[in-house]
Amino acid sequence: MELMGAHWRKSSRSGSNDQCVEVATDLPGVVGVRDSKDRSRPVLTIDAHAWRAFVAAVPR
Repeated sequence: MELMGAHWRKSSRSGSNDQCVEVATDLPGVVGVRDSKDRSRPVLTIDAHAWRAFVAAVPR
């Protein structure tokens, strides 16, 4: 999957410490998830419907 045009942002569910993830929600049909501290690591791509279900299930 081509990720060059992805717009990454810090996840709103990340804490204020250094353990954060970035997400790209502007990809066709998937959400990209990456480690904000080490962007050279592989990106996870998750089905957009599965991502929404996951976020809805995570307690605030």
